[in-house]
Amino acid sequence: MNMLATGWYNGAPNQTTGAGYGIRILAKDRDMYFYKAWPSVTIEMGNGASYPITLSRSFWKDCVELRSKYIGQWMIKNGLAPWPKKSPPKLRLDIIGNKKLRLNKI
Repeated sequence: MNMLATGWYNGAPNQTTGAGYGIRILAKDRDMYFYKAWPSVTIEMGNGASYPITLSRSFWKDCVELRSKYIGQWMIKNGLAPWPKKSPPKLRLDIIGNKKLRLNKI
């Protein structure tokens, strides 16, 4: 199963560290594929490297973003960030196991 995601940033992302970046998913996908009992998920990016991504309290309200410097570093490395205003990259988030996802370019 997979979900569509778009790039997200907090308004002042760091182009060196990747901090301030993340991905936004649809609330219906959050409700279908994530569980409130999970404090985090693991996202595999690129060469098989996996990183823990904390699910913020606001993730369960109206901020459906997975935020992490690791996501930012991956987007920068793959030429996806920074992006033109109002044109975030479109991405695919595949479910590959229990609390484990893989981030892919589309």
